[in-house]
Amino acid sequence: MYSLKGRVRYSECDENGRLSLVGMINYLQDCSTFHSEEVAEGLRGLGKEGLGWILAAWRIEIDRLPEFGENIEVKTWSYEMKSLHAMRNYELFDQERHSCVRAESQWLLYSFKDNRIIRIPESQKVYLENTPRIPMPRMERKLKAEGEGRPTHPIVVTEQHLDTNKHVNNAQYVLMAFDALAEAGIEAPLDTLSVQYRDMAYLGDVIVPTIYGCENGKTVSLSDGNDAVYAIVRFQERNDQ
Repeated sequence: MYSLKGRVRYSECDENGRLSLVGMINYLQDCSTFHSEEVAEGLRGLGKEGLGWILAAWRIEIDRLPEFGENIEVKTWSYEMKSLHAMRNYELFDQERHSCVRAESQWLLYSFKDNRIIRIPESQKVYLENTPRIPMPRMERKLKAEGEGRPTHPIVVTEQHLDTNKHVNNAQYVLMAFDALAEAGIEAPLDTLSVQYRDMAYLGDVIVPTIYGCENGKTVSLSDGNDAVYAIVRFQERNDQ
């Protein structure tokens, strides 16, 4: 298990002085990135081989988002690794050691030289450990955007949206979906966030957010306006509360 400690900075807060949604996701991503640096080849090592771990899907449960100045800690571990995917959990705690956020994620190993998903080599199984999976609902196999959609303003991908893999960063898709709901005057439920990443968007691509209804929330499809879907983002209230 890898642990990352921090303190909620002003620059990470939303308009209410809480850790923003994107700020929270960045903490989760940073924790697994540093985990990789600690136990395996890390960002630079994989990059030299033309490889990179890419996120396929999230399910994130949010009890509350910590406020400005709070000390927080994020923990992550991989509880399952098969030939073509790895499963990883995250948990974010506040300074009172209360669990604020829990997440499950699915990762794939991508060859940028061959432009395809590859089998996970034995060297990457260093992440695996015996810590059990967080007891939370399983991710859906495939998120669907069903019914009549409501498109919002298209977004042109700029350099600020990109990560080191030269495609749109995982957290940026969530921000685009969140902003689309705000543009439509819809308050996004933030109990559960589910994301599935379908395709990679690059500099100059146009992303069209389209809003759909779903049980206990809203689904936003981020597409090119035609057949290519980059990501599906779902905001829901939890039934277990």
